[in-house]
Formats: sequence, structure tokens, C-alpha cells
Amino acid sequence: MKRQPTLLEALSTIIVMVIIVIVGFVVFEIPIQALLILSSAYAVFIAKRVGLNWKDLEEGITKRLATAMPAIFIILSVGIIVGSWMYSGTVPALIYYGLEFLNPNYFLVSAFVICAVTSVATGTAWGSASTGGIALMAIAHQLGIHEGMAAGAIIAGAVFGDKMSPLSDTTNLAALVTKVNIFAHIKAMVWTTVPASIVGLIVWFFAGRQFGGSARSKQINEMLHELSTIYHINFFTWMQVIVIIACLLLKFDTVPAMLISSLSAIIIGWANNGFNIVDGFKATFDGFTKGMVSSNDHVTGKVATLIEQGGMMSMTEIIVTIFCGYAFAGIVERSGCLDVILNKISSNIHSVGQLILATVIGGLMMVLAAGVASVVIIMVGVLMMDMYNKMNLDRTNLSRTLEDSGTMIIPLIPWGTSGIYYTKQLGVSFDQFFIWTVPCYLCIVFALIYGFTGIGIKKVKQQDKTSQGSEA
Repeated sequence: MKRQPTLLEALSTIIVMVIIVIVGFVVFEIPIQALLILSSAYAVFIAKRVGLNWKDLEEGITKRLATAMPAIFIILSVGIIVGSWMYSGTVPALIYYGLEFLNPNYFLVSAFVICAVTSVATGTAWGSASTGGIALMAIAHQLGIHEGMAAGAIIAGAVFGDKMSPLSDTTNLAALVTKVNIFAHIKAMVWTTVPASIVGLIVWFFAGRQFGGSARSKQINEMLHELSTIYHINFFTWMQVIVIIACLLLKFDTVPAMLISSLSAIIIGWANNGFNIVDGFKATFDGFTKGMVSSNDHVTGKVATLIEQGGMMSMTEIIVTIFCGYAFAGIVERSGCLDVILNKISSNIHSVGQLILATVIGGLMMVLAAGVASVVIIMVGVLMMDMYNKMNLDRTNLSRTLEDSGTMIIPLIPWGTSGIYYTKQLGVSFDQFFIWTVPCYLCIVFALIYGFTGIGIKKVKQQDKTSQGSEA
């Protein structure tokens, strides 16, 4: 006979999950997906104690995953569109013009903008930092710019672009978990991300005034030459951008608009760049590769890293993470543990500011433990969503705060995957760049200010509370 779990039983599912993730991921470097499955096994043990059988738990997992399917379709479409836009030259063209107009006299500001544009175009902060970011670090050395300053601006720009890109996996995941429209989520993030970035731009502008010069790195020139050799960068390169904007203005649903744009990108890549049209369709599945370039002997490693992206298979890891995370969440929810925890938390939260603060603390604790943003978004998002509904808050407030305390903070966790990646790629230690990644830590400050002042906090009418989910 089913009973309600005790508070200790309910909390133990979260505590054990955090311990498993900390020990498994940080100490033994076990993939986070396997650790989530192991955490789910303990949750099953608690569910059995309260009287549930496996059939009940399967229903809970299936119900939770069903809510994720529409956004999973979008995530797969993101892989398709990135692969096809690489094939057509749209993303490389954005990067090309960003590097072309680099102004060494305002290097730190320019580095942020270039990496932000690159990340928005590709949906990946890592790709931005490991291509344009490395080239920008070479310029910084030439100009005598402090490497920590340069790395801070590069990392902040890469993360900013990733966060604001509809092609980003974490951006789509935050919208998925909170059941809000992807563009409504991005619009909400403007409230915290833009002011934090403006402060960063001011800091970088004045800090960078001591540096100057007109030198442009040999690496930059070589990258520009290679991109212009591989692709014919002209008006047709932008056609697929025009197509997707037109589709969205005509009220097409997101997935069909992305697929139509991808098809136009394949046609443009074939007609404008002279690529094999069959490779265009292959790029939507496995991503674009330098082997698809007619003469790939001139494609260096750095440019290959830049263009070899996209495809549905590139989204496999985030989709598997969703399935593993939602398996744990579905079991915890079906067993009643989630309700017990929420009732305990809600009894101590009496204002919007306290709710935002609780979300930030939960996000920071989880990101410090897991070192990856996806776990923060799934676990804290599932745990806190009903409380936002009960306080008549638009769920974009939650999705935004999840990214403020997750995605933006990830580079600042030395033992996290992103912290390790940026340190190795840019050749700069954590203590050198930490203070210069200004927007990364200021987003939390703005989130808390808005929570306690009510500025930028969107509310919904009682009758509109159920409509948010239909937008996802």
C-alpha cells in the first residue's frame, strides 16, 4: 500500500544524487549520464519503500519524458540547421566578418563581441573559444595585453553568445524543462545578460585603453584566407537567414521553419560553393567536415575545428542527458518525494525575492557539485517550477535564473568541464581570468536585484498559467 515519503526519505534522494555526482564526476570522472542512472537506482529504492512497483515508476518516467519530446524535436533540428549552415557558409561568414573588422585599439571589447557573435551563430561557447578565441589570444600576446584580461573577455563573449543563441543546447534545455517558448526564454534573459555585459564592456573599455596598436595576427590572416578559399562569401550566404526570419514572421512553427531554412542552405551550399549536394544532406546528420571541401589539403586544424560542427548526432549527448535526468526526476516525482520537498521549501518562502534567491542557491550548489549546466537546469528546474506557478510568476523568470546560476557560472568552476576546457584551450589559469569574466558573475547579482525589487519580473494572470506550457 502506497504511503507518503517522510521528509528524510524525500531529501535523501537529492542528497544521494549530489554525493554520487560529486564523487563520481569530480573524483573519478565518470560520465554524468551514468551517475544520473545510478542516482535513479537509489530513487527506485525509496519508491519501493513507499509502496510503488516498477510499473508505477515506468509511468512516471514516461509522463515526464513526454513533456520533453517537443523540445527534443527542436534540439535535433538545431543539429540539422548548424550542419547545413556550415555547409552553406552562413556561420563561417559571420565569423569572417567579425575577425575582419577587429579593432586592436579596443581589443577587449572587440574580443567579447567577436566571440559573442560566433557563439550566437554556432550555438557553442566551446567552438567559439577554441577557434576565434585562440586566434585572439595570439593577438593579445602580440599587443602585450594581459592574458587574463583577454581570456576573460573571450570566455564571457563565448558564454554570452551561447546563452542567447536559439541553437544552443543549454538554451533549448532551459526552455524545455520550464515549458516555455525558446524565444520567450531568450527575451527574458536580456534583462540580466545585457546589463551584466554592458558593465563588462565598460570595464574592458577602460582596462584596455592602456593597450593599442594596429597589428593583426598571422593566425587571423590565415584563418580569413582559408575561409574565403573554402566558401564563396557573398549575398547568397545570407539567404537561409532571410528564409528562417521570413518563416517565423509568417507564423511558421519553429521546427518547420528550421527545416525549410536547412533545405535552402543545402541548395545554396551546392550552387554557391560547388560542394557535393549529397554531402549537404550528410551534414544534417553527422555534421559538416573538411572532407566535404573539394580540396581539403589547405584546411588547417584550427579552421577544421571551426567548420566541423552540427548534425543531429552532435545533439546525442544532450538528449541522452535529458533522458537520464528525466528518469531520475520522473521517479522522484511519482514517488511523492518532490511534493514533500516542495511543501517544505514553500513553507519558508513568502516572496518573489526569496524564491529567486532559493533558485540561485540551488543552482550554485548543484553547479559546484556537478560542474555541468545540464544537471542544474534539469534538477533545479523540475524542483522549483511548481512554486513559480503557485506565485503566479511567468516561468521565463525560472528559465532565466537557471541559466544565470548555471550556464553563466560554469566557466568559473575550476573542476568543471568548461573551466578545465577554457584553461587548456586558452592557456590561462583560472586565477588569471576569473575577475575579468565580468558578466558571468554579475548575472546572478542582477537576478537577485530584480527578484527583491520586482523589476523585470513577469507575472501571469491566474487563467493564463496553463498556457505557458503550450508555448514550449
